Amino acid sequence: MSDILEQAAAELNEKISASGFDASAKFAIADLGTIVLDANGARVSDDDADVTLSADTETFQAILTGELNPTSAFMTGKLTVDGDMGIAMQLASALA
Repeated sequence: MSDILEQAAAELNEKISASGFDASAKFAIADLGTIVLDANGARVSDDDADVTLSADTETFQAILTGELNPTSAFMTGKLTVDGDMGIAMQLASALA
């Protein structure tokens, strides 16, 4: 299991803990693996989710640090969304 994924899951837990995000979403990070966010928090997992957001490592880290807005990443093709777009937007707000 990647240390980068474990660290990212911990950071995501901090970001979404106060947001009220209660759906399920999955980040699929190229060449690293997947992180699932749901009512139980963020964890390294490949469980099914309502929406899957896919990006390369650089894009994911830029979103995580706040350097890149998830909506901008989507609009420029750096982030792809498969599934419920409403949940993806809710997650983007929670990460902002």
